Amino acid sequence: MQHPITFHKKSDNATTRASLTWPVEDILALFELPFFELLSRARQIHHASFPEGDIELATLVSLRTGACPEDCGYCAQSSHHDTSVTAGKMMELETVVQLAREARANGATRFCMGASGRSPNESDMLKYLEMVKAVKELGLETCATLGMLKDDQAIRLKDAGLDFYNHNLDTSPQYYGNVVSTRQFQDRLDTLGRVRAAGLKVCCGGIIGMGETRRQRAELIAELANLNPYPEAVPINHLVPIEGTPLYDSQPLDPLEFVRTIAVSRIVMPGARVRMSAGRRELGEAVQALCFLAGANSIFYGDKLLTADNSEALDDRILLEKLGLKTRVVNEVKARLSDTDSQTRAGYPT
Repeated sequence: MQHPITFHKKSDNATTRASLTWPVEDILALFELPFFELLSRARQIHHASFPEGDIELATLVSLRTGACPEDCGYCAQSSHHDTSVTAGKMMELETVVQLAREARANGATRFCMGASGRSPNESDMLKYLEMVKAVKELGLETCATLGMLKDDQAIRLKDAGLDFYNHNLDTSPQYYGNVVSTRQFQDRLDTLGRVRAAGLKVCCGGIIGMGETRRQRAELIAELANLNPYPEAVPINHLVPIEGTPLYDSQPLDPLEFVRTIAVSRIVMPGARVRMSAGRRELGEAVQALCFLAGANSIFYGDKLLTADNSEALDDRILLEKLGLKTRVVNEVKARLSDTDSQTRAGYPT
């Protein structure tokens, strides 16, 4: 007996869906394939969809950290949890530009800007728009994750030059209440709808290892795959247990289950950049290599992901070289022109 996805009542801004392309039972069947058969299928689809086989390097910076009113059980930035993270001030524009320059010099092609909070207020919004414009002028792809958006906020970010908006579903709709209580799953879908309506590309994935079952992991992947269209970028995070958060004592996930999740994501969303995100450091080189084999073709690159440690850039370079993997490269001509423009118009230091 099939158990189809639970559909939620749509608001006017909710994401649209095509007819059900990937029922949960079909995705669960992929999860349960013999490991090497699953990887073989994923590898074939990956090669057909990305014949160049390049790896995207994305750098994420925290524009403002801590004091978030949401109660996400995995997050050190929540004001509901007693963690070592303290509230910080908004990063200055000049600092953001300098970090973006450094990211580009280290090979990153996408620069992602995150800020804690439920949704941006007008004062912060004006700052975010300036940051997006400045980073875009460097020739980098821009991405932001700023919480829930209103229609006009999504449009203004698009007009400022934002390419992607990140808004993860976190987990399956059936398990969502076990992780977050201060918002609803539908709130996530509504923001994604506003992002799509504004013409922005979507970066949307989730976190595994939060105590969910394999079926619930399949339900999360089904939600992503059945968005119309599915996200252009799909970050798959491995829970990093942080002391003081409700999920700190979660049982560790079998690393091969993480690889399976990467492979299934590749099969059902063949054209997406599937990104290994938080938790890579704990997986080690061998498991990461299996993830690349299974279809991962994007990583967060640098020493910090908001508040969680990440593989250092040099270590990543060494691993990619060992595996013989090449990376996407910035259009150097465009970058140089953008440098000239930004220095002329804004006087940003080189």
